[in-house]
Amino acid sequence: MPEFDLIVLGGGTGNRVAAAAADEGTDVALVERGRLGGTCLNRGCNPSKKLIHRANVAETVRGADALGVEASVESVDFEGIVDDVRATIRETAEAKAERARGHDNIAFYQREGRFVDERTVEVDAGGGADSGGGADDGERLTAERVVLAGGSRPMVPDAIDGTAETEFLTSDEALWLSECPDRLVVVGGGYIAAELSHFFSQMGADVVIVGHAELLVDREDSDVAERLTEVYREKHELHLGYSATEIAESDGEKRVTAEDEDGDEIEVAGDRLLLATGRRPNTDTWNVSAAGIETTEEGLVETDEYLRTSADGVYAIGDIAGNYMFKHSGDKEAEYAVENAVRGAETPVEYPGMAHAVFGSPQVASLGKTEGELEEDEDFADDEYEVGTFAYDDTALGSALDDEGGFAKVLVGADGEVLGCHVVGPEASTLIHEVSTAVAAGADAATVAETIHVHPALSEVVQGAFREVCDVAPSRI
Repeated sequence: MPEFDLIVLGGGTGNRVAAAAADEGTDVALVERGRLGGTCLNRGCNPSKKLIHRANVAETVRGADALGVEASVESVDFEGIVDDVRATIRETAEAKAERARGHDNIAFYQREGRFVDERTVEVDAGGGADSGGGADDGERLTAERVVLAGGSRPMVPDAIDGTAETEFLTSDEALWLSECPDRLVVVGGGYIAAELSHFFSQMGADVVIVGHAELLVDREDSDVAERLTEVYREKHELHLGYSATEIAESDGEKRVTAEDEDGDEIEVAGDRLLLATGRRPNTDTWNVSAAGIETTEEGLVETDEYLRTSADGVYAIGDIAGNYMFKHSGDKEAEYAVENAVRGAETPVEYPGMAHAVFGSPQVASLGKTEGELEEDEDFADDEYEVGTFAYDDTALGSALDDEGGFAKVLVGADGEVLGCHVVGPEASTLIHEVSTAVAAGADAATVAETIHVHPALSEVVQGAFREVCDVAPSRI
């Protein structure tokens, strides 16, 4: 049984841990059945945002007439766009694999693996396995330390009948279609549904969204979710407040039956069906129970502040641990995993200025608490925080954009602490970083409000919201 200093399970964020550990002289076994880069690189963040960029370009051209620029989208080379993104992603993943294979301190097992005992992993034999470092087929691997970065996968709810008999897409497959659907039905109302609906719509599809909540992206601040939902209602066919109960296929169409809380049913159909109903951790496929690793009811691996699991010598990071299910949070956890699992430190994980974004149209970005969460928090009363908002239209540059009613909203505590910031509108994913950096540096609301901002720039939208809270709102004359 080959023994290593460290076993890393999962080649997405885990690849960062494996590479850093190997560079420091640690003997590492890296186990990943697919391409290195994980979900984010191969079927998530990277390809989806590359595709969405094309959608943004098409949307800009289609809206050019409103700015006095005559332009139109004559055609979209959908297959060419997808092939171009696919080639770029494959090249990046293969480069990562080549570096792993060529590293003297990494044995790369590109095969299925699972726990069979404490800190003991079995990797499958054959099947096109590619293992560097002289690894043999069908072995059991052991190490004193293990970092589990096993990721997540699309979830298909058991409550939906017909999934075994009906062809459908998840986000894994939807990114790689060779033809754009004429009519796409999307079941789900979260960030994946919002992003892919935007992409396919701008590529030429009619999009129908069936969501169980009353608002799209309903985990966002309610004001932001309402604005995005209003915009999407103008662009797409929305059926919100309905839970899908059955999917079926007839005459070449995919049909979705859904019902509301009162039992009233609707049926919608399209030539393609996307189930964007969330993600589930891969704890079952890694067989974590065999290693004595405890999980939550949702299947997430339980970790302490040092990212240690209940099993001695085993750490967990990324989606499978569920602290945050974002690539950027997983990357931060990878840094702590190197500190704690590789270097032997006991450094508690922190997420300073943690933010996220939804790359739909309009974009959404968020940091900290929503107003709804503050209202439910017993530690806060209505008079213990203030709300400031500022519209894109009230800035010089924002007023020149088709911002679709965009705005920034900030939530500030009585002591000036930034409790939350939420932006909906153009470049929201970039604007949020001003606040993320400020929060990480320990700055208060007044610091953001009083910082001199470039004029005219979209960052004035964020500053305006903070200045409103600090009672120094700029003149709108």
